[in-house]
Amino acid sequence: MIISHKYRFIFIKTRKTAGTSVEVMLSSLCDEDDVCTPIYPPELGHVARHYRGRWPVRDELARQRKKLNLKSATDWLKGRPYRNHSSAEDVMSRVGRSTWHAYTTFCIDRNPWDKTLSHFHMCKQRSNPPGSFTDYLSSKDFCLNYPQYCDEHGKILVDRVLRYEDLEQGLFSLLDELGVPHAGTLGIRAKGAYRKDRRHYRDVYSDKQRKLIEHAFEPEIALLGYQF
Repeated sequence: MIISHKYRFIFIKTRKTAGTSVEVMLSSLCDEDDVCTPIYPPELGHVARHYRGRWPVRDELARQRKKLNLKSATDWLKGRPYRNHSSAEDVMSRVGRSTWHAYTTFCIDRNPWDKTLSHFHMCKQRSNPPGSFTDYLSSKDFCLNYPQYCDEHGKILVDRVLRYEDLEQGLFSLLDELGVPHAGTLGIRAKGAYRKDRRHYRDVYSDKQRKLIEHAFEPEIALLGYQF
């Protein structure tokens, strides 16, 4: 997650959407006063800064208490207003609504069938890996990104949701609009080595599995118009 006061933009980092690669590139353009959250594992060229501190938390606690969720209180006690995958709602509350609406806010999302397959291959390389793709789908631990950039009613809170499928074109066009200098390339492909099977996602899913993802990601599909 990045807040650039220099160029007046806020980047909300979603999962399995090349977010780390974008974060590394954007952080290299930031000033010392900008906010860059840590990356795990660390990536060369990325420097985390100004992601710790305290903020007026009363209204946010009231909102979280209604959901029986003490996340805001935990973040406040740890002095951690900004996390790698902070939601747009949390960042808006913590940076202040006036700043949020004055800056250009954006994130990235991805075709849910492709994103799910990518997440499965990442999980296979980590602790407690699923035994098979079927096992993974049965767990229903999916990369649902829309809660990060929408409010509880499903309204999109960011100005732009860039598409992973044409990410560089969309990202660099946006940076040009903002007057942000760039090299025209992300430069790195972070966390891109997990997936060894490079078949197209349509060649992997059964019809039953396709419908499972269609149901699980129904809000994202409705918002962004993705199709199998």
